This record gives sequence, structure tokens and C-alpha cells, in this order.
Amino acid sequence: MAIKPDAKRNARIRKKLRTDEFQELGFEVSWVFNAEVSEEQIDAIVDQFIDEVIEPNGLGFSGEGHKAWDGLICTQKLGKCTEAHREAVQGFFAKQPVSDLKVTELFDLWWG
Repeated sequence: MAIKPDAKRNARIRKKLRTDEFQELGFEVSWVFNAEVSEEQIDAIVDQFIDEVIEPNGLGFSGEGHKAWDGLICTQKLGKCTEAHREAVQGFFAKQPVSDLKVTELFDLWWG
């Protein structure tokens, strides 16, 4: 059951409930490495993803996989991911040897 934001709540309560200006948005991502991709290539591509997309944008990535990966992307600090973040992730993987790339719409990480 989602709690609806209420302007009458004070900032401390809004922060505790992660609503209004304290809302956090993120998105999920999943992909499958093509069959010909080696273990070393997988490691290198995931490292490159972290170095080129996640860290420079102040994002966090919690995910796992081997050939098939899935994970959650959010900001490292209290904040909201943007459409630009989603596009950066899609753009990175569009250039990689992967298939079945899925990047969800932004959603509320606490109440979504």
C-alpha cells in the first residue's frame, strides 16, 4: 500500500517516508551477452560500464549475472535518476555484444 505525498507533512516526515522532495527514482536494466563473448570480455565490459556510465553520472548499480545480467540503477546519494541516465545506459549497451536489452521506465524506489 503506497502512502500518498501530503504537503501538510513536515520535512522530517517527508524524508522518513521518501516522498515529495525526498522521493528517489531509479530503473532496472537487464541484458544477455552474446554466446561468443568470453569471460574476460564480460569482465571488461562490466568494468567499462561502471567506469564510463555509472561512476561519472553519480549512479549506483546493484546487479548480478554471468551471460544474463539484471540489476537496479539508482543515484549514489539521495536523488532521482533521469531520462538522460536511462539513455546513457541504453546507449552504452547498444554498442556492446548483447541482446535482449531491457531498460525499464523510471519508478519510485520506495513506493513503486
